[in-house]
Amino acid sequence: MPYEQPNVQSAVVIAMHLVDMADAIDLSSAEALWHQQQRPAAIRSKLASTPPKAMAFGVPPVVLRLDPLDLPLLGTTYRADATVRLYDFGAVAFSVQIPVTSCSWISFSQLVNAVDALLGPGADSAVWTQLLEHVRAALLPALTKPSPASLHEDYLLGIVHAFDETIPVSAMHERIDLVPLLSGEQRPLSEQARRDLLQQRFSYYADDLVVITWDRAFIYEPRGDSDVTDILEVANAQLLEMRFYDELLDAELPRMYDMVEAAYHAGNPLGAGARHFADLARKLYTLVAEVTEITEKVDNALQVTEDVYLARVYAAALDLFRVRHVSAAVDRKLAIIRDTYAALYEEASGKRAELLELAIIVLIVVEIVIAIIRH
Repeated sequence: MPYEQPNVQSAVVIAMHLVDMADAIDLSSAEALWHQQQRPAAIRSKLASTPPKAMAFGVPPVVLRLDPLDLPLLGTTYRADATVRLYDFGAVAFSVQIPVTSCSWISFSQLVNAVDALLGPGADSAVWTQLLEHVRAALLPALTKPSPASLHEDYLLGIVHAFDETIPVSAMHERIDLVPLLSGEQRPLSEQARRDLLQQRFSYYADDLVVITWDRAFIYEPRGDSDVTDILEVANAQLLEMRFYDELLDAELPRMYDMVEAAYHAGNPLGAGARHFADLARKLYTLVAEVTEITEKVDNALQVTEDVYLARVYAAALDLFRVRHVSAAVDRKLAIIRDTYAALYEEASGKRAELLELAIIVLIVVEIVIAIIRH
């Protein structure tokens, strides 16, 4: 259908790149290290327009302002702001914000796709690598068990603050074709694909709109609130961390089976077998404790109580990103390791009991032999 599309008066394109930098980040230490380098002051995050009692960060992350970037897009160089948000559970979220003024809707959609081509997941952009190396070098003493940051999540947002005319949200789908922006596709999509793409739509006021997909979102927010952007970032950070621990446990399970088998073959009547089982049980208990502690921090990264609208957006993002699915996979693997730990602990206890029984039998035999010798 034809669209009489308005012009964009004020907007921003935001590219997010989230990586797992460490097992944990000491946020207070990171703030101090950043201040020592005479950088702009670090900021503790909070939702801009939502009361803390309705929705708040579990542990407020730290936002660091980075140097501006010059990005070549569509034959023009755009000046972009850059920030990084540090989460205490080890994730960092880089954000590049490209302000846009006075352009057609088609041009805005093309710019969003150009940003994706330059900074998106398939671009292999050196921009993110340079920012990551800079931040890691500056904050290394604040990182607990730094990771290679090979796992990452990317997300793209097209945010419009004002059009050149007032458009009611109820009529926006008739005036603006969101599909090219949300899909990144140049060819027309089928009606079924269009419906699926636009399924997750949310509005609170009569003049705001949020449409989220797996890797992109469109936000129309005339008041400039950033709360939806923040919760989409948190949902991506949770997905990243759950994926990290899912892959970690995937690697640990085969290793665990090998260690269990080796422990069984190492058994002997002198008690070394019990020690093998006990040592392995302690290792598995430590792994379960560490992963459980971090995943609980991830689960509590954002605490929702009263804000029904943001809670709906947040819940939809978690479902869309399949965070709960990955989290359930992590829980299943932890359960396997817990069961294995319990079995090893029982095996170690059994080995000790066998050793104790053997010792008692030996003592009885020794006493009998001594008694016979005396008589």
